[in-house]
Amino acid sequence: MTIQNKQRYRFSEAPIWNIQREYYEKEGLRAWNNDQVPQYITSNPMIAAAYAEMIFGFLQDRANQEGSVQIVELGAGAGRFAFHVLHELCQLVDYAGIPLPAFRYIMTDLAMSNVLAWQKHPALQAFIARGMLDFAPFDAVHDTELKLIVSGETIGKGDVKQPLVIVGNYFFDGIPQELLYVGEGQIYETDVMVEYPENRESLKPSELLTQIALSYEHRRAPAYEEETYPYRDVIAVYQEQLEDSHIVFPVAGLTCLDRLNQLSQAGYLLLTADKGDHLLDNWKFADPPELVLHGSFSLTANYHAIQQVLENQGALVLFPQHHYENINVGCMIHVDSPESCLQTRLAYRRFVERYGPDDFYSLKIWVDRNLESMELRHILSFWRLGGHDAEFFIQSTKQISSLLADALDEEKEDILLGIRIMWSSYYVMEQKYDLALEAGLLLFEMDMYEESKHFLEISVKEDEEEIVSTVFYCLAICCFELELVDEALHYLRELIRLEPDHEEALALIQNFE
Repeated sequence: MTIQNKQRYRFSEAPIWNIQREYYEKEGLRAWNNDQVPQYITSNPMIAAAYAEMIFGFLQDRANQEGSVQIVELGAGAGRFAFHVLHELCQLVDYAGIPLPAFRYIMTDLAMSNVLAWQKHPALQAFIARGMLDFAPFDAVHDTELKLIVSGETIGKGDVKQPLVIVGNYFFDGIPQELLYVGEGQIYETDVMVEYPENRESLKPSELLTQIALSYEHRRAPAYEEETYPYRDVIAVYQEQLEDSHIVFPVAGLTCLDRLNQLSQAGYLLLTADKGDHLLDNWKFADPPELVLHGSFSLTANYHAIQQVLENQGALVLFPQHHYENINVGCMIHVDSPESCLQTRLAYRRFVERYGPDDFYSLKIWVDRNLESMELRHILSFWRLGGHDAEFFIQSTKQISSLLADALDEEKEDILLGIRIMWSSYYVMEQKYDLALEAGLLLFEMDMYEESKHFLEISVKEDEEEIVSTVFYCLAICCFELELVDEALHYLRELIRLEPDHEEALALIQNFE
């Protein structure tokens, strides 16, 4: 590969950001198919439940205030996270049965194709019908209002009486950043030198990101040291405490929060999760950032700067006291008297600080490596801990099947219960597995024929072109066991149509005819 056309850019104006933008606009929801862009860590039922608990706590804290609560998710991606949050939040509200403000969840994204796709997604229709879900295109770098697709409303400056709830997962690491260097008490901007492959015009955005070469050069930037610079206090901390360190500085993210803050008369609650460091020690002697590539790219978010700026504005910022391993979850309460948000703070303590999404994901990595040695009771316990997650179920069906011979009746009943809960909160995405098929086959192994028939028929209906012949055989046996002879014969004939020499099917048909 030949590299040419070397050009110099300010980091926040480098072409990598436009390439990233183009990637998401072209790919739409396909960007998350089969985890091309990772989504599990911030979209599984466990992290969604933690957010639902914090939002539920915030609704309790705002119960005596006028107006509905608007929950705005920035960069809602595949939509799976929003679905799980709403599913859990509605259950909490219904279960509690206490007076709470009305709320509406607003999914936003840069790509209009994503917004339109969410609006049509079957799993989201019930929330739309109840008036608790809407959608809006939103450019985090420029937009100052939200133009809602379903209601037709425009939310502009000062239109919201209650504090805004802002959700930003894997958001601050994927929008333009300034790149600074601290050396000998002085601030430099770190420009990026970009070298392009000679065949750049023929490459897709994801291919181009893998082939461009980046290098860095420092340039004195005294503007950051001037008293008039809006984030001067944070810069002063870096000058005093850092040496030979590169800092990504989230000016675009901070100004986005300022613009969203203008929509509400009462401030905001920010819930955010990212590869992001809020501890200053983790920025000491930091090298220039490396792009983490996954179709698009991401960096390490500078939660330290966001925390410092918001605290200087009077916000209460919560991060775990312990070090994070994979994902850092923050709760930033930017309202008058943030200490009064007791239920919000308690929810953070229970569902993030004591044991949260990062702990769960670290444990899941261990489970993935040791699944074949786990007993059924361990698998079921972890499945429950993760909110009966579909992806973990798919991973574990082979091991569960191998343990069924010695399974207790109570364990089999819990498998059935878990499948029902899982299916009730399943958000369909384009994946390499057929969840209904896997559930139906496992239930068939447990002789739960009525339940197995239900799921196997869903699988047949959803993918009529790629039906495995085994499915028709299992359906025929289910029907025989349920004394549905005509249906059983129908499935046997379908099986023989696919496999004319299937001996068991031929023998069964001959026996009945």
